This record gives sequence, C-alpha cells and structure tokens, in this order.
Amino acid sequence: MRPDHDPLDDPPWAMQLVVRAEKADPPKHGAVCEAAATAVVMLLTDPRASGPDGEWREAVREWEARRIRKVTRRARGVRWPEAEALPGVTVEHAGAQVRAFPPGPMSDVPPELAKLQVAGLDLADEEEPGPPPQPPYAAIALNPDVTITTGKAAAQFGHAAQLLLRQGRRKDVAAWVEGGARAHLVRDLPWRSCVKRAAVAVRDGGFTEIPPGTMTAVAWIVRE
Repeated sequence: MRPDHDPLDDPPWAMQLVVRAEKADPPKHGAVCEAAATAVVMLLTDPRASGPDGEWREAVREWEARRIRKVTRRARGVRWPEAEALPGVTVEHAGAQVRAFPPGPMSDVPPELAKLQVAGLDLADEEEPGPPPQPPYAAIALNPDVTITTGKAAAQFGHAAQLLLRQGRRKDVAAWVEGGARAHLVRDLPWRSCVKRAAVAVRDGGFTEIPPGTMTAVAWIVRE
C-alpha cells in the first residue's frame, strides 16, 4: 500500500437507496425517511450481508472501511420493477417503498440504478404525523437548522440507523432488530434535547447539499 493511500476515499463506495415515487401518488417525506432507515438495517442484518458465507459480506466490509456514503435515487413506472429485480432489500412503510442495495464502487453502479435520478427528490411531509410505533424503535431527529431534500434526509436516516446498529448497546440493538428495526422521525422534541438523548450523531461528509462536518441527525433506541 502506498504511503499516501487513503482507504476512506480510494475508490469511493456507496450504498444505493431507491425510493418509489410515482407522480400520481407520491409517498410522504417522513415515511420515506423511516423506511430508508429500516431498509439499511434490514440489509446489513440480512444473512447475505452478516452471515459468514454471505454473498454481500465482503462488499459490506469493504464499504464500511471507507466513508459511509449512501446515494438516494427515485424510481417510477417501469423503473421501479427494474430496480426491484436487482439483489437488495425492500421495506414498505406508511405508503412508502424504499429498496436498499448491497454497497459497491460508485464507478460500478448497475445500469438499472445509474440511470435513476439522484437530485430533486423533495416530498411533502405528513400533514398529521402519526404517533411513534410500539417500542423498541429507533428515534431519529433531523437538525432543524439544516435544510435538506427528502433524498438527502433519507440518506441521513440510513446513516443514523447504521451507526445505531454498529455502536448501540448490544441488548438495545438486539431487541430493536428483532422487533423489525422500526424507525420514527422525531418532531416533537427540541433539537437540543434530542442531542442530549442521542446515542449516535451523524456528521455529513459534505459531498452534497451541505458543508462537511455538519451534524445532520441524531438517534437513540427507545425500549419502553
């Protein structure tokens, strides 16, 4: 390995997330974020990723040795079943459908995904957000001082869920995953209170939309 080699950047890898966003009946912002968080955890805990002989295991290991990037894309019409035909994990939640795909080099994204639009996924939020799910679940809050699109927010939710999975207390994480890895967008607590409660915090890499190092999301697991 050459002295100046940086495994965080050379080459860049990412996990692709695809949101189904039909023109006639698009999903809501919060539901997409929550589904994205669950999809990331379900993929990372899938035997294909976590099992000793899992076909995705090496790709996940290689990706997690670099910067943890996620790219959110949108699909509608025939593009959605084309994306679903590729290996991955789909989560349906509150009218939203999000599919997570095994990570890989950004230079080698499958053509069915590479042609899907990245920028511009900005959906309306729920007019009357529902209550939190039954515990255990991941409570995830977005920084209200940072303006980001739904696509970017979904990626931040995925980051937060991944950090909880890898860094959270074992008993809490085990109960959360066993319960379906549900996630909830926290709207009713001040940001400062959320930061105090948080088990993990997401600081953005600055690749899109916002400056590097910005704290975008915090998360914790609610057990009761």
